[in-house]
Amino acid sequence: MSHAQAVFGKVAVLMGGRSAEREVSLMSGQGVLKALLAQGVDAHAFDPAERDLVELKREGFVRCFIALHGRFGEDGTVQGALELLGIPYTGSGVMASSIAIDKTMTKRVWIAEGVPTPAYVLVRRDQWQQLDLSALVAQLGLPLIVKPASEGSSIGVVKVMSAEQLPSALAQAAACDADILCEQFIAGDEVTCPVLGEGDQARALPVIRIVAPEGNYDYHNKYFTHDTQYLVPCGLPAGEEQAIQALVRKAYKVLGCKGWGRIDVMIDAATRQPYLLEINTSPGMTGHSLVPMSARAAGISYEALCVQLLHSAGLEHPAQQGGTA
Repeated sequence: MSHAQAVFGKVAVLMGGRSAEREVSLMSGQGVLKALLAQGVDAHAFDPAERDLVELKREGFVRCFIALHGRFGEDGTVQGALELLGIPYTGSGVMASSIAIDKTMTKRVWIAEGVPTPAYVLVRRDQWQQLDLSALVAQLGLPLIVKPASEGSSIGVVKVMSAEQLPSALAQAAACDADILCEQFIAGDEVTCPVLGEGDQARALPVIRIVAPEGNYDYHNKYFTHDTQYLVPCGLPAGEEQAIQALVRKAYKVLGCKGWGRIDVMIDAATRQPYLLEINTSPGMTGHSLVPMSARAAGISYEALCVQLLHSAGLEHPAQQGGTA
């Protein structure tokens, strides 16, 4: 038995799943699985879309690396099932995961805690056709962003340049989610910053600046082209990176996140004020993904990152031994 097998036991890498991000999750999971196997971990692929989670217990898995993205993987549901099964898992717990997947709930917490985030209006799927579009434009300005409240990977996100484009953008978001987020557009630098750890020990990794073709950082440019530039070091003015890292750490902590996460930020070109857009609590681990890229800039290899995350796996409510909880 290798040292890693003795430390970690039998590990399931949860990948695939049933969300709109299944394809990306399979890429992430294969990368993680390969890295863990290379480090001597007894790791196995496990797709919750194809197998019941109860099989984890039956097959003797004692730890899970969650490489699922989006619904039924990043939203607290799998985390809750693993809590019930008593199997430690990577990343945030039930509450932080379920808040963080909902961009509106995340904004509410951030606003309450004084974390800057763009102005927004929440629209219900069954109400958008009755919406006063001119009032919405007056409130948020143009261009504005329309996106599903709970999807990731830029799925269903539309930058609306004119009031005439609003109905089709709202219809597109409504096809993905019951809640539609309309958000003020911040023109400026687009950056992202990963965080590792928990509480006061949380550490922000180097900021990555994203330069997409024509500023269009969509699903296709995220995963399937090589045209988008990712700059690490980010090349921001002195002090800005440290200020963003401090802000991101605070935003991560107030949501109660742990393990890891990645927060997307826009920096207003005119004022240099950073605005936090959203947090990913189960970030991508593909060849294009940003957390491994940032970690590498901090001297942490992909394999070391995977092992570090596996080390941090835990339960929010470990079972009481020798009695009822």
